[in-house]
Amino acid sequence: MALRVVRLGTPRAVDEGLRIGTVRRPPRGVPKTAFAEQDWYDCWYPNLAPSAEAMALGQAAQASGTEKDWGRFRRKYLAEMSLPDPSRSLDLLAALSHGANLSVGCYCEDASRCHRSLLRELLAQRGANLA
Repeated sequence: MALRVVRLGTPRAVDEGLRIGTVRRPPRGVPKTAFAEQDWYDCWYPNLAPSAEAMALGQAAQASGTEKDWGRFRRKYLAEMSLPDPSRSLDLLAALSHGANLSVGCYCEDASRCHRSLLRELLAQRGANLA
């Protein structure tokens, strides 16, 4: 059993399990009934997505590519994830990873400049069984 961190919209891995979209908004132009069949996600969970303010910082970091901008986004997002509700969600996903296959992800092409890389770190800190 393991938890994968994936790019939404990409083909699923064998035994990937439930795919959870940790994004602020659903994919544009895709009917809800097609989210799973088009490999976007099975369940939308924006609770672990960056806030609108953090997303703006993340987009600036992706555009500039500078460590300074990435650091601003990183600090903001990690602060958001340390709040009680997101923190409990991360604990739950980490615990579930020991008994089920599941995945979390977002749309960004470059995982190294995306909140999903930070999700991976946070889940690892909580003892998640990561693929």
